Amino acid sequence: MIETLFLHLESFIPLSTQEKDLIKDRFFTVSAKRMQKILVAGEICKTYAFIVEGCFRMFGMDDKGFEHNIQFAAENDWIADIASFCTAKPSLLNIESLEAAKLLQVKQQDLFFLFTEIPKLNRIFKVMIDHKYIELQNRVLQNFSSTAEERYVSFLEQYPHLTNRLPNTQIASYLGITPEFLS
Repeated sequence: MIETLFLHLESFIPLSTQEKDLIKDRFFTVSAKRMQKILVAGEICKTYAFIVEGCFRMFGMDDKGFEHNIQFAAENDWIADIASFCTAKPSLLNIESLEAAKLLQVKQQDLFFLFTEIPKLNRIFKVMIDHKYIELQNRVLQNFSSTAEERYVSFLEQYPHLTNRLPNTQIASYLGITPEFLS
């Protein structure tokens, strides 16, 4: 599984054997069953997860108990509540597997150690987080300036590999519409 992570990281910048060994020593393997939460609102997000197999959603709940999907992530993507991870404050979000999954996770102190020992890894994460921030900005703009149909088309462009893997209820939650309206 670690080779999948190395291929992903090296799509940004090549890594030396020594750097790979440091990474290998700090990441650990986790399996998740379908519908298993790897983060529960109220807990502190202590790990950053690279998805080797499977699909996850990050979601919050409103005062009425409705779930609102914030993000989806599948193979060769990362998932974590970055705010909780960086501040060590309780998360307002949940992260749940939508299918059986395999992850490589790294604890905060280990990731920060790797950033110090492998400066190019710090750069890789900065680029990845910049891309996620851009996606988030675009999504916020779409939520108040686009029709539901335009948001759906954008979803299809952003997540073409997930369209057939996600139930309409999950997609509707992400788009901020009812499943009936989506169908």
